[in-house]
Amino acid sequence: MDFWDWKGRRGKTAEFEKVNRMPERETIKADLTIIGNGLAGLGAALYALNRGLSVVQFGSGYPLSLVSGCFDLFSVCPSAGKKEWDNPWEGLKVLRNDHPEHPLARIEEVEIRQAFEEFSVGLGEAGLSYVQDPERNREIITPLGTIKKTFGLPRSMWLGAEALERKAMGRIIEIEGLEGFKAPLIVDRLKPHWKGLSAGRIQFPGFESRPRALAEHLASSLILSANREKLAQRLRREINGAEVMGLPAVLGLFKSSAVMEDLREQIGIPLFEIPTLPPSVPGLRLQETLERKAAEKGTYHLFRHRVGKAEPGKDGGFKVPILHDGETIRTVSSRAVILAGGRFLGGGLQADRKTVREPLFGLPVSQPDSRSGWHRSDFFNRQGHEINRAGLEVDDRFRPFNRQKEPAYETLFAVGSILAHQDWKREKCGSGLALATALGAVKAFLGIKNK
Repeated sequence: MDFWDWKGRRGKTAEFEKVNRMPERETIKADLTIIGNGLAGLGAALYALNRGLSVVQFGSGYPLSLVSGCFDLFSVCPSAGKKEWDNPWEGLKVLRNDHPEHPLARIEEVEIRQAFEEFSVGLGEAGLSYVQDPERNREIITPLGTIKKTFGLPRSMWLGAEALERKAMGRIIEIEGLEGFKAPLIVDRLKPHWKGLSAGRIQFPGFESRPRALAEHLASSLILSANREKLAQRLRREINGAEVMGLPAVLGLFKSSAVMEDLREQIGIPLFEIPTLPPSVPGLRLQETLERKAAEKGTYHLFRHRVGKAEPGKDGGFKVPILHDGETIRTVSSRAVILAGGRFLGGGLQADRKTVREPLFGLPVSQPDSRSGWHRSDFFNRQGHEINRAGLEVDDRFRPFNRQKEPAYETLFAVGSILAHQDWKREKCGSGLALATALGAVKAFLGIKNK
């Protein structure tokens, strides 16, 4: 019996969502329950679906709206004096030697490469193209005018990395009313690295009378060809001898490749996007694409529901209660659970004034012995803060430990930033951590399932 109903959302777009039509208190059955719809959770869903597993996924909001849309594999090793690695694989070799407890250090290079390749192929099949140089990080510019190393780039940003590398004559365009993006600041700060830059400013068509413009609203408006024509007219007047033009990442929320190609043809020179402060349009594109692809492949999404404390099932799997107003309205029964809810912001971990807890299974959390050890007295201490390395300790199959340092359950897995002994923000390894551990957990479950 099919309890899924499809309906459109987000204006005139063709995005779809699954709406649960099951009678109350009926049980949903699946191979795998994934808790979290960030990069680790959505990556785990994609890998599981590619291998024929049935998936139920919980999540809340749009966590990827907080990310730039770029995929950081690894670029800063904590034991090498914050050295930045042009080749992430060389950096990972140092990490494996110096920090074997780090989650990425426990994964073979071939597995990490497979995780990125499979994920990028899946995105491309769904219409969102990503590009990477397989052997090195690429430099891109940020909205603050700094330079950042990253591994995988949306195609909309790739041309910017190439233009920065060859120091092309470029022009950075800011949009009136869009906060956090100032072209003169970017140009001024990049002068030592990219001398052939200049700054311009435009009013975005349809937003002339608004004192403040939101990136997602600007991007959504470009689905209309009339708005693209007006924008192209204004951008043509700003070329001023430039070979390439950079804009904040607002060039289409959906079908962004077609939007950018249309603008390029009308303007006559290539365009590239520059990441913005959250909420991020490239992050929203990523969220929409992954959720849509997972739904098309059969994921049962429960993004508007809260999860209660999970219980082991009699068959060795798990029963996860779905809550409404604090009461269980139905249950998900699955053979395995993947915890991919992130850390504090995503709810994967919770903290009070004394301790950090994992709320769903009551798993022990690796953390400093007391609250006084959470932070160093110097906020900018180069060693970072210990609270940022708190999380779940796991075995080589990404199964969280109990207090006896043994896997708490045979088919409970944890992936992504909820894991201990990593500081993904400082190490610039968030996407690598999310995708590699997600694939590792899915493969580990398959190995157990097929025994």
